[in-house]
Amino acid sequence: MNLTMKDEILCKFLESENLPISGQQLAEELGISRTAIWKHLQTLQDEGYVFETIKKKGYVLVSKPDRVDPARISSFLETQNLGHTIKYFEECGSTQVIAHEMARDGAEDGTIVVAESQTAGKGRMARPWESTKGKGIWMTLTIRPNILPHQAPQYTLIAAVAVVVAMKTLIKNSNPVIKWPNDILFNGKKCTGILTEMIAEIDRVQALLIGIGINVNQQLTDFPEELREIATSLSIEENRELDRAKLIATILYYIEKYSDIYLQQGFQPIKTLWEENSGTIGKKIKATTLREVIEGTAIGITEDGVLEIKDLSGEIRRIYSADIEIEK
Repeated sequence: MNLTMKDEILCKFLESENLPISGQQLAEELGISRTAIWKHLQTLQDEGYVFETIKKKGYVLVSKPDRVDPARISSFLETQNLGHTIKYFEECGSTQVIAHEMARDGAEDGTIVVAESQTAGKGRMARPWESTKGKGIWMTLTIRPNILPHQAPQYTLIAAVAVVVAMKTLIKNSNPVIKWPNDILFNGKKCTGILTEMIAEIDRVQALLIGIGINVNQQLTDFPEELREIATSLSIEENRELDRAKLIATILYYIEKYSDIYLQQGFQPIKTLWEENSGTIGKKIKATTLREVIEGTAIGITEDGVLEIKDLSGEIRRIYSADIEIEK
């Protein structure tokens, strides 16, 4: 695990289950001075962590903010590989842009870039993505699977399945569904977007960058007025706040799980899961491609993850890339 000293100290407290830890104990375990320990605790307090001093016993972590810093994500991780290197920002332009630069510089498989807020978040077709500070998940995962370039789009569907299943493990009252290829909806309103980009040579993928933006704890007033009719958050749907760090760790767990299944068994198991969680199949839709508009009924996806539509004339059309509108 690639953690700063401050995050290592925080991990000790997160693992302590509310038992006191002395400054001397921390200093000995981490090989630094008690003065350095105190300075790191001061920094953590500035970030919103609250410690209580118990005489002759040490410090107890009594309150923690809703942050997605490396220590909090790491405390929930159950992966073999993903998320063990975390690049964290209070604010950045775009996690996707930073991940691109890091991947080209050799960032290892499983690295994530995560931010509390983005000033230039982007979705598909370079559309802007609203990234409210401290309310959502704005992250990009770099993976280096042994696949051919034409297989890369299937990872968008793998990620979508992983996000939906992760959500379902943490929520109780609402039902997320996948809108082909990369959105997660609740009752027709968008909560999540997924953007997969590729760094590749002719015959191999060097890296896949899976950007995931999730509205987690926003309230309706956090969205611009023009988005309030079409956007939602997990908090709005569940009527409670969720732990963003735990959700990130859960998503990484399922991406790793389904990626392994895909690499070992092919796309069929993922196809089945995707169709089970789809909010597109069986619906009347309008698909706007670069060349035409196709209306009809979505009937499924192919073994390559391509959307199939039965158009108004009864012809089966395959959609590789399009804007999809689902009729209500």
